[in-house]
Amino acid sequence: MSFILDILFPKKCVGCKKEGSYFCQNCVSNILQTDLVCPRCEKLAVGGQTHPICRRKFGLDGLWSLGIYDNPLKSAVQTLKYKRVKDLAEVLADITIEYWAKYQPFLLEKIKRSRGEGWVVIPVPLHWWRDNDRGFNQSGEIAKLLSEKLGLDYLDALKRNRYTRSQVKLKGRDRQQNIRNAFEMDSSLRGAERRGNLINVLLVDDVWTTGSTLRECCYILKRAGAKKIWAITLAR
Repeated sequence: MSFILDILFPKKCVGCKKEGSYFCQNCVSNILQTDLVCPRCEKLAVGGQTHPICRRKFGLDGLWSLGIYDNPLKSAVQTLKYKRVKDLAEVLADITIEYWAKYQPFLLEKIKRSRGEGWVVIPVPLHWWRDNDRGFNQSGEIAKLLSEKLGLDYLDALKRNRYTRSQVKLKGRDRQQNIRNAFEMDSSLRGAERRGNLINVLLVDDVWTTGSTLRECCYILKRAGAKKIWAITLAR
């Protein structure tokens, strides 16, 4: 069946439109990358760790993004998100894992040293109406795939308790106000504890713009008992 569909509806690269795959190797190599930054002040930070002076009790401990929100990565994210090409989720998850395997970022080393114990992957949730309209949560799909490929537990720990305007057209302060108190716990982190340790979280979203959404989710999770939380995004 998939062979017939490939003939009738051939896969085209989101970058160069060449047939054969959703993201050709040439375009993958053209993903623009930059130095990692602290998730609070957004200034350069080793490994994406939050600067000691920037640390807050309920704040993020680090931020890692695959690349800059520019083409071809921008086209890939938008195609997944708005054109509902769900297969792109696995392509993007594979690219992320390949990058981690090749460059061994600081965060991966932390997970490997703990043998994955105490780490879970949690997605930023969509409101149920938007989830139903889109057919899936793109962040949830990426998070599930990353959890499988990293051998970590996946947990739907958050839910949106109210519908919010799209963050895309809002400015920094308006984004913060729009998303404030929009999340709550959907399941307890205590069920994911490992050997009595508090849980560490890879909090997954598609794009980091001002970080308002991820910071709000982090606040809820840390209030619920999470120990360390790293934001993981496809683009920044």
